[in-house]
Amino acid sequence: MSDELTFVLVHGAWHGGWCWVRVADRLRAQGHRVLSPTCTGLGERAHLMSRAITLDTFVQDIAGTIAAEELTDVVLVGHSFGGLAISGVAEAMPERLRHLVYLDALIVEPGRSPFDGLAPEVAAARRRAAAESSGGVSLPPPPAAAFGVLDPADAAWLERRMTPHPLGTYESPLPIRGPVGNGLPRTYVDCTTPSYATLDRVKAWVRGQPGWGWRDLATGHDAMVSAPGPLADLLVELGRG
Repeated sequence: MSDELTFVLVHGAWHGGWCWVRVADRLRAQGHRVLSPTCTGLGERAHLMSRAITLDTFVQDIAGTIAAEELTDVVLVGHSFGGLAISGVAEAMPERLRHLVYLDALIVEPGRSPFDGLAPEVAAARRRAAAESSGGVSLPPPPAAAFGVLDPADAAWLERRMTPHPLGTYESPLPIRGPVGNGLPRTYVDCTTPSYATLDRVKAWVRGQPGWGWRDLATGHDAMVSAPGPLADLLVELGRG
């Protein structure tokens, strides 16, 4: 039996597939297959920004990548906002997935929007920022420090690459009917140092649900930037477990 694993790494808000390069390089060096697609309207696809982009668009982006590449037995990793997309993919094509990894991820229950999963004052502030920066089309990127990235070189690297995030993905419902994770093996990875307070309500919810694995990682929210080695090792461990 081959030791090779297949990883699909899904980025969070304001990021793109580019943010995974340090983790992807380490996984490939170990002989694993790695894809890190960019969702519509972000990164190198920023020219596709539109009011019409919804959470379902992101689910289709990732499911389409898995289908087009004919991937099976996938370890599907969703960071932050990317946790919503992997929940959708878990319902759309469970037979292709091996393990779901929710990396300091936002989670909402079926039919609820991402804004429903955030504190009301956070949602209101983000709507105001979208209105002021783009007429309500997109959310401007926050500073890298908001994600616990304090190293000046890393912060500069992030801030020159992050792009506005489509507001419609925050306002649209998660397009699934069944439970989050669809009964698949799944693990929540809590980035603890520093903790990203925006996700406190999500983490409390996960801890009250049956069937979830839980791991701590002593780094900030953007673990793929601040701790790529420990993160890569953990993903391999979870994929083999």
